[in-house]
Amino acid sequence: MHSVRQQQRADTSAPAALPRLTLVLGGARSGKSRYAETLVGPRSALYIATAEVRDSEMADRVRLHRSRRGANWRTRETPFDLAAVLRDTAADEPVLVDCLTLWLSNLLLVGRDVASECAALLTALTAGVSPTILVANEVGLGIVPDNELARAFRDHAGRLNQEIAAIADRVVFVAAGLPLVLKDVAR
Repeated sequence: MHSVRQQQRADTSAPAALPRLTLVLGGARSGKSRYAETLVGPRSALYIATAEVRDSEMADRVRLHRSRRGANWRTRETPFDLAAVLRDTAADEPVLVDCLTLWLSNLLLVGRDVASECAALLTALTAGVSPTILVANEVGLGIVPDNELARAFRDHAGRLNQEIAAIADRVVFVAAGLPLVLKDVAR
């Protein structure tokens, strides 16, 4: 298995066609965002950022993510209204959403109805015509959280990941920067 960097260096041809919907899962700092960005390649693309910058450490993380992307990327910051933004995207360019985990956190922290927001997101993804790549943390591999909010977050994230994986054309799990394809309907 080649690392993402080795794959990038080895492949100098035109980028491969993107599936309609790709879900990239992994743990924190697993390389999932970097891997998702490589799927887009040199194409013009929309990067939907769900993070809210609330402190200097998060600002540093955002700068790191932006530094990896070239001029072919447009960025739209959308901490809450993800379904609406996806419905309004142009059909001619890929979309990368990074990340669903932060989006869910944002919703929970302001008391939004997570179930209805997730349902709206699934509807937008099903109706979408742009190739869409979604990045999300796999949060079900750790211990059971010790408080109600953290358990609710874990439960919502697990359900959302399962629902998106069910409709996705491709699902990839990234660990230590290495992608493992879990589902690929094109194969």
